[in-house]
Amino acid sequence: RDLSYEEVEERVKAGIPYVLRLRSQGKEDQEIIFRDAIRGSIKFPENIMDVVILKRDGIPTYHFAHAIDDHLMHTTLVMMSVFIPVSFMTGTSGTFYRQFGLTMAIAIGLSAINALTLSPALCAIFLHPHDKNGEKKKTSLIERFHIAFNAAYDVTLKKYERGITFFIRRKFLSFAIVIATIVVMIFLMNITPTGLVPNEDTGTIFAVVDMAPGTAQERTEAVMEQVDSLVAANPAVKSRTQVTGYSFLAGQGNSYGTLIIKLKDWKERGKGEDANTVIGTLYMQAQSLIKDARVLLFAPPMIPGYSVTNGFEFNLQDKTGGDLNTFYEVAQEFLGKLKERPEIATAQTSFNPTFPQYMIDIDAAKCKQAGISPNDILTTLQGYYGGIYASNFNRFGKLYRVMIQADPRYRINPESLQNVKIRNGNEMAPISQFMTLTKVYGPDNIKRFNMFTSMSVNGSPADGYSSGQAIKAIEEVAAQSLPTGYGFEFSGMTREEQSSSGSTTAMIFALCFVFVYLLLSAQYESYILPLVVLLSVPSGLMGSFIFAQIMGVENNIYMQIALIMLIGLLAKNAILITEFALDRRKTGMSITEAAVSGASARLRPILMTSLAMVIGLLPLMFAHGVGANGNSTLGTGAIGGMFIGMICQIFIVPALFVVFEHIQEKVKPLEWHDTDNTDIASEIEQYTK
Repeated sequence: RDLSYEEVEERVKAGIPYVLRLRSQGKEDQEIIFRDAIRGSIKFPENIMDVVILKRDGIPTYHFAHAIDDHLMHTTLVMMSVFIPVSFMTGTSGTFYRQFGLTMAIAIGLSAINALTLSPALCAIFLHPHDKNGEKKKTSLIERFHIAFNAAYDVTLKKYERGITFFIRRKFLSFAIVIATIVVMIFLMNITPTGLVPNEDTGTIFAVVDMAPGTAQERTEAVMEQVDSLVAANPAVKSRTQVTGYSFLAGQGNSYGTLIIKLKDWKERGKGEDANTVIGTLYMQAQSLIKDARVLLFAPPMIPGYSVTNGFEFNLQDKTGGDLNTFYEVAQEFLGKLKERPEIATAQTSFNPTFPQYMIDIDAAKCKQAGISPNDILTTLQGYYGGIYASNFNRFGKLYRVMIQADPRYRINPESLQNVKIRNGNEMAPISQFMTLTKVYGPDNIKRFNMFTSMSVNGSPADGYSSGQAIKAIEEVAAQSLPTGYGFEFSGMTREEQSSSGSTTAMIFALCFVFVYLLLSAQYESYILPLVVLLSVPSGLMGSFIFAQIMGVENNIYMQIALIMLIGLLAKNAILITEFALDRRKTGMSITEAAVSGASARLRPILMTSLAMVIGLLPLMFAHGVGANGNSTLGTGAIGGMFIGMICQIFIVPALFVVFEHIQEKVKPLEWHDTDNTDIASEIEQYTK
């Protein structure tokens, strides 16, 4: 209701907290709006939260924004401080965190500048003054909705205050909830599948063909045509490219082939034509129709340059330096046991020690008698059969390499060695008289990893399992089945995932909490009150993992980014309640009354901002198409954490404030200043006379 100046003055002098709408009766009506954010008893100018000082329709209204600036800066600094530690992380994970952290910190800073400058001006433009003649107009549909909404909110606010009082009277219940949220959060964190980055449908898949060792290139090309016909028949395929004689997994060789398959645009693909479905369909068709070759299909890695596939990758190592055939047997036994695990869909190695080969035995004695070095013989063989770099030449402004090699018809069988000559003094002697050939079987190439003979193993997790669960299964099988002297090491993106998880992530979250605690300690000039904010954050983190379990997403970089963002957002809500309660306490209210009043004052803005964020992120949570998995993970973590965290905070924070404020005042009693408002009598006078 409208109050007279005398009633306003009485309330101001009595220090009664009140929401006022003051209207003068002079020639120029002046309207001073004390919004529901006013803190405690009216005390000019400290306790005015937001009163617009601009002139509209000939009616001057006044704006003071004293205390709101402090709250805004406090929450802005806390939210920006959350992203400072993650910006110093190194490695691939650090790149993700740094890009997101710097983007968020800059955006939050610009938002704070906007809130302090542009927002008040926009308020003056959009907020209309009351009718100065006091005439009653017919209310519109929107106005009736506003009236009904405010009436319903007032009822909800009274029930909320009773709920706060319930928790304040039963403080042990609030601490029990805090402990329970931490326990549940840790439990859910341990059982949630982990990963580095979620696999996405990039519109490209690869198919590699492995023929039997020693297969001629013509036979490989024929099988490649069969695979190509299968791929071409799939309606989701737009184009494909054949590469015969090369495999992304095994390298060069006559028995290898690769197809690069480009899928149609998302708009042109129907249901069941995503990359995973296409891979599964083509794999089953190839298994049933092509018997002479092994056909593997996989998607490219999400981080180019780290791996060949989007699955896991590791290297089996022979640390004994023993026979390759024994090493191969150990590897096959290990892969057999690994495939028995439900977490593993496929696991294979391109290593094969059964390629037909010739072992060259050079007669060093004959070479010495003829004055020929064994190295000369090997170089000659390399030049005729394998090809050798000879020189360069310039043409058309470009540099070209000169390679020498014998024509294929002169190097198709061992008898062709009779035609290969090597200089022996002034004569040319057949190279075959200085060497003998022996038929053997062996690998087409030998790989070393960290100085040990190794075999590269590629595979993919089974449906419903994450890469983190596959890594754990590999470690368990290796510990149980690998003999002494044999080991393994992860490589590619799998190595990065293993090294970036665990202790590094825990350290980052710990640093975020430390930064927030130190900043709040400086703001409150207390090491006790920041605990009110910090103890309310785990409820939101718990909510993220609850929604992760419901939506079936994994704990990867996108989820961790959402958790870091939530630390700042949840801290902001707790800071607002704490600071408003603390300011009311400084005006003379009891601790309990200050907590209830502060929480009630900030309920509406907390609900508005939190629910607006939740609703805004719903499309991200239920995303589909390009980047759907990453968007869904980020949206799920943010929505779950904000929704559940908000519900817990609005009830727990006031009770925590009462407990820790009691402790704080025992350590450092509260000092009262200007209890009779004598320092601001002139400011009160200009509005009451």
